[in-house]
Amino acid sequence: MLRLGQKVIIVGDSFEQNLPIGEYGYIIAYDRNADNVFDYVVRVPKVNKHYFVPGADVELEEVLLQQEVDRVEREALIDYALATKNEELFRRIMNGDSEEPVADTNKDVQTREDFIKQIHLKAWI
Repeated sequence: MLRLGQKVIIVGDSFEQNLPIGEYGYIIAYDRNADNVFDYVVRVPKVNKHYFVPGADVELEEVLLQQEVDRVEREALIDYALATKNEELFRRIMNGDSEEPVADTNKDVQTREDFIKQIHLKAWI
């Protein structure tokens, strides 16, 4: 739940009310009526109006800025990986893997006979 006075950006218009998408506004009230679909009353200073909006149609300015920063950072890393021909970095970015390498390389490798015994044991159970 957003606080009163918080700066938000209108990101959608799910009920086609001609909301000014992309404009910023401020939460000025909550709509606590259980029969109503709207969650907030938002004041948009640029158009000098109040709008009733559901929670899905507004997003905090900080969240949108962080999403944009993450997108730009990802694009810059992809450009860097392509420019330096770093295939490992490129695959890690594109697949969304974590940056820490997995340390499972030091496990013992089973022999063929142990593997067959294990399969037969599981099949028997």
